[in-house]
Amino acid sequence: MSAARGRLLRAGGVARLLAMLLCLVSALGLGACAPADRSWADTPQAIAGGGATGVYYAYGQQFARALSTHLGATFTAQRTNGSVDNLERVGDGTAVLGFAQGDAVADAVAGTGAFHEPIPIVAVARLYDEYVHIVVRAGSDVHDLRDLAGRAVSLGARGSGVELVARRILGAADVDPASIRNPELGLEASIGALRRGDIDGFFWVGGLPTPGIAALAADTPIRLLSIPPAVVDAVNAAHAGAYRQADFPIGAYGVDSATVTMTVPNYLVARADAPEELIHDSTAVLFEQRAVIARGAPAAALLDRRQAIFTDPIALHSGAARYYRETHD
Repeated sequence: MSAARGRLLRAGGVARLLAMLLCLVSALGLGACAPADRSWADTPQAIAGGGATGVYYAYGQQFARALSTHLGATFTAQRTNGSVDNLERVGDGTAVLGFAQGDAVADAVAGTGAFHEPIPIVAVARLYDEYVHIVVRAGSDVHDLRDLAGRAVSLGARGSGVELVARRILGAADVDPASIRNPELGLEASIGALRRGDIDGFFWVGGLPTPGIAALAADTPIRLLSIPPAVVDAVNAAHAGAYRQADFPIGAYGVDSATVTMTVPNYLVARADAPEELIHDSTAVLFEQRAVIARGAPAAALLDRRQAIFTDPIALHSGAARYYRETHD
């Protein structure tokens, strides 16, 4: 054996030894020596979004596009009836990720309200706070919650998070939901019905601005009904403080008067048994492509890593938790 060949072999042996040591350290600390399992990338993945004109669907579309580009797999956004529908889809495996309001999430985890048993979901991130909208025409004689009794008002699609919130608000305001003629419309249908004059108003829960409502306000002057602080307090007293009092910014949707409302946090959730690498990498794309996603879904710009981990009462997925640990400042 030549001296040169001997030196190469010795160098190779040292390199292999170092690699083994690094692998051992990695295995002890992170369990990461084995190649990551990417078998999930061979199957199209779905994100449970929302109605076609809502923030969830726009967010879902942009997020799915970013994931498909950066993870080498096919992601699509589903049109759904909103939070409750999304949680059920994630829970039964129809979607791997989904958007949902915090109040619906709390019910899903506890197996109460619209859910007959706990749903196997975990959190990826707290995204932003959603505003409760109660929309009427600008010239309507409906001026407060009590005026909704006896009117044709959509409380949201059946089984949606909007319906959940609407009924809680009406109950806290001593308005019997049974006194309202409720066509159970989703956002797109509600907007069309108000524009035609078929309904007197509708409830919606979404980010600012909600694209469909902004388009409605551009051709049909609207007002937003206030939700008094006492009503917000009453809803919170019955539902573990899930809501916060807030104001719509003056000028939102062309409305030039102050409107008091309430907000509810919303989350990106995943099925509890979703692959760790899938959720870790999806969380990375959510944050690293935030500016790109926000071009088509402005609410994405509100994503804040410091707030994203506060997902109580739902635990973080292990893949998301690992991403937050890795990027902790």
